[in-house]
Amino acid sequence: MPEISFYVLPSRSATERLSFACRLIEKIYRSGQSCYVLIDSAEQAADLDKQLWTFRAGSFVPHRIYGGVDPELPQTVLIGGNDIPESRQAIILNLSDSTPALGEKTERLLEILDNSETCKQAGRERYKYYKQLGYRIETHKMAAGR
Repeated sequence: MPEISFYVLPSRSATERLSFACRLIEKIYRSGQSCYVLIDSAEQAADLDKQLWTFRAGSFVPHRIYGGVDPELPQTVLIGGNDIPESRQAIILNLSDSTPALGEKTERLLEILDNSETCKQAGRERYKYYKQLGYRIETHKMAAGR
């Protein structure tokens, strides 16, 4: 059964949300794992792709926008829509407004919410859904500057 973690940011900034996502993705990568980042649009994918290259000097996180083919390097972070490949279902980072379909291979789902009402309301709905399914949920309220 997957473990669900909600990260609630104090800011309403989409840029800060992406920056936090990049730091979390880097942490996952440095731990020897990979993840799939679920997004809503090609524009959001391009923004995250660019941010992963520039969010911190000296950082390198191999990543690419998913186009239906698994990358050669198993730790490559994939960014894409709901067509999550089986090979990348262990850790899913949800930056979309939708509720991802979790497979048997899903170990962790990470939800990052900013402090905007729209984002928080969508997060509340997903939280209720996960709770109804009996998933264990952790909520982390992040302090400013983290």
